[in-house]
Amino acid sequence: MYNIYNDINKLEAALRQTEEFKILKETVEAVRGDEEAKKLFTNFRDIQMKLQQKQMNGEELLEDELLYAQKAAQLAQSSPKILAMLEAEMALSKVIEEVNRILVKPIQSLYDGL
Repeated sequence: MYNIYNDINKLEAALRQTEEFKILKETVEAVRGDEEAKKLFTNFRDIQMKLQQKQMNGEELLEDELLYAQKAAQLAQSSPKILAMLEAEMALSKVIEEVNRILVKPIQSLYDGL
């Protein structure tokens, strides 16, 4: 039986070697080393997670909550370090999306012609 996990672990190691990952790692370290940027980002992330949890629970998001989240996002993105980190994260996400697209290609091909 084929063990796909060996290849997935190789892929994970390869991902760590990409330029996109290295840039994200550097920008995360820059935010981590700046106490103000770290607080801004932590606050922004906590608000996002709380709102996502509410949505997953089927709870309605209040206008005040959305405005607060929007202000927190604007404040976080006003930090050049956080903005660089978010841009680096988006670049890495594109790589991961492409890998995912390639991974599901065999499954999609099974359905071709249906």
